[in-house]
Amino acid sequence: MDIDYKAMAKRMSKIRKEKGMTQAQLAEKAGLTNNYISNIETQHSIPSLETLVKICAALEVTPNDLLIGSVQTSNEYLLDDSFEKFLQCTPKEKRLINKFIVAFLDERKQK
Repeated sequence: MDIDYKAMAKRMSKIRKEKGMTQAQLAEKAGLTNNYISNIETQHSIPSLETLVKICAALEVTPNDLLIGSVQTSNEYLLDDSFEKFLQCTPKEKRLINKFIVAFLDERKQK
């Protein structure tokens, strides 16, 4: 799983602007330099986890707000992987898989 730092930087800039903050204001609130905030937003620097948490606190957002979409969750990966395998099945096999899923969900509801 790779972090899309370009997308994260764009989200950070967008959120900052939506909150009416300048880079200097964000830097001051996060205890960082204006130059460093600029470097993150222009993808010249990659923030450490500690720095990311400081930025999130200053922007009053969660790390997910900056990272969402940049990291594929394990559930998304499993869904994509399962769907790719499903597409390789014959129509008869797909019907069988569907029946299994329906039966499984029905059984789970009864518990």
